[in-house]
Amino acid sequence: MEKVTYDDFHSCPRIRQPVVDRASSLAAAEAPEPVTLRFLASQGSLSPHELAYELGYFDSLGIRLENVGYAGGGPASLFALASGSVDIGSAATAAVINSIAGGNDFVAAFPTNGINEQVKSIFYVLEDSPIRSIGDIAGKTIAVNTLGAHLDYAVREALHTKGLPENAANLVVVPGPQLEQTLRSNQVDIAAVGYWQATVNGQILDHGGVRAVFDDTDVLGEIAGGFAVLRRDFVEKNPEAAKNFVEQSARAADWSREHPEEARAVLARILTERGENGDLARHWTGFGLRKGAQATERDLDFWIGVLEREGSLPQGKYRASDLLFRPDATSAAAN
Repeated sequence: MEKVTYDDFHSCPRIRQPVVDRASSLAAAEAPEPVTLRFLASQGSLSPHELAYELGYFDSLGIRLENVGYAGGGPASLFALASGSVDIGSAATAAVINSIAGGNDFVAAFPTNGINEQVKSIFYVLEDSPIRSIGDIAGKTIAVNTLGAHLDYAVREALHTKGLPENAANLVVVPGPQLEQTLRSNQVDIAAVGYWQATVNGQILDHGGVRAVFDDTDVLGEIAGGFAVLRRDFVEKNPEAAKNFVEQSARAADWSREHPEEARAVLARILTERGENGDLARHWTGFGLRKGAQATERDLDFWIGVLEREGSLPQGKYRASDLLFRPDATSAAAN
């Protein structure tokens, strides 16, 4: 990737772009009731809705975002959503489905990231490691950011594809900023760097001495990595705000794909303001989303099938169409 440099991350201005499309102008004219959405950030990265806020896409729509801290991982974000501590959750698809099956009345609003050849989770070992393939990871210790989320399920599925027990590897929780040190000090055999941790990934590669054993596209193909999640009662109470939240977040994701240098500059400033290393923004590879942040039914049905296979879900009870948020249908029902 071409290296991007910035003279001063602190001076990178917020990009406030007016919302000029007809639907948004009409919403502004009607002076919508202000809605504040609280969320947990992810270290070293940002979400499409954070970018939409930075771009000013919510300014005339009565939507305000409030960062209330960091999430240790998707399950922690969903727990905060269920408890009412936040209004936006964000987690791996399997974790979202499990949370809904556990009794939480959530909807998958839009994919926050996609997995493809540019944006993917990578499982690293040191160069002299004897681990060469997925078949070699059985019995090994793998560092992941959290249990019960994407990397956990990617490992289980990788083992399943080789006919191995899905619990054959030992997973330990290591925060993203400590992944590299944990691997290099031989505390773990493998460090799993998530698709949302491109800044961590870039730093590891800069320092050298590692190689990839496999990545999640080898196991899952191209698929949504995770979803922004809303409570159904929030959607029903605020149908227009929910619709605008999804549409403008998708718009921001499209903007980032068309303006990658500018998007990295925005990320650099955000990381610096959080007290993180803004220079790592040069490694950011984007959201990996389809145009319009569109979700397909396979994005959820694949994981529904996996969870049914392992006995976590009853056969045939859940369908992607029941879990996905449909803004147009919600708005029509409210009218």
